[in-house]
Amino acid sequence: MTPVIEVRALQKSFRHQRVLNNLNMTIDGGVVALLGPNGAGKTTLVSILTTLIRPDAGTARVLGHDVVRDASTVRSLVRVTGQATSLDELLTGRENLAMLGKLLGLGRTATNRADELLERLDLAAAGRKAVRTYSGGMRRRLDLAASLIAPAKVLILDEPTTGLDPVSRARVWDDIRQLAIDGTTVLLTTQTLDEAEALADRVTVLHRGGIVADGTVGELTALVGGQSVVLVDTAGSVLERVETDGTRASVAAALERMQRDNGARVELRSPSLEDAFAKLTQIEEVAA
Repeated sequence: MTPVIEVRALQKSFRHQRVLNNLNMTIDGGVVALLGPNGAGKTTLVSILTTLIRPDAGTARVLGHDVVRDASTVRSLVRVTGQATSLDELLTGRENLAMLGKLLGLGRTATNRADELLERLDLAAAGRKAVRTYSGGMRRRLDLAASLIAPAKVLILDEPTTGLDPVSRARVWDDIRQLAIDGTTVLLTTQTLDEAEALADRVTVLHRGGIVADGTVGELTALVGGQSVVLVDTAGSVLERVETDGTRASVAAALERMQRDNGARVELRSPSLEDAFAKLTQIEEVAA
């Protein structure tokens, strides 16, 4: 079976700085979160996958099509939603989508497709209002609709919920989950680790131009270790953390500390994706 995205020995430098260093990655579907600190190479990788820049060496393919040799085909398969929308503020949401659909060759069906997406993304009531009146969450959902106006096999989301309030962010999360259910492969770049933890079937951690970890959230958090017993004060701050494998001795040690801290309580916590991310990037820094 042909991978949705396949990257082999990919290299890219700008001037004398190597940004991608023999990067290898395979995506077979679902929602994949691409994590990494600033400067890790996420934007460069996305730019190569969307044919905006060429790699110096190596290959990148989308559904078997080379991003250099078959650039026009790749562009027809991939849609990108960035951090900032590219919508006409004076047009209505419906007019924006219909115009884009016509530009992408949908012809007379463009308006019907616009109405379908507005309904799907809970924007039907706002579809005939000017985009300048939209809230941040509505703009982000309209931006998603714009990315899907023509059929897309692959959707790349670059920090799609940046600046959104919790309610709007939850709504966009629901939209992303539904896209994956409907068969669209979603590559999600984000620095919000709880977003990746909530959405991703797989998580790829990119650092210093290479992949330092790839797996499910459970597989990555398992790299950190087991559960911990933590001592928490009345304000919720962690006073003490004791790694535990569930033995009575480690739990008893935490309980003893609690007795010396008036009002403190003990909680059993599992490692989070944030814990795994911190450990993976720290290890890489030390190795570098």
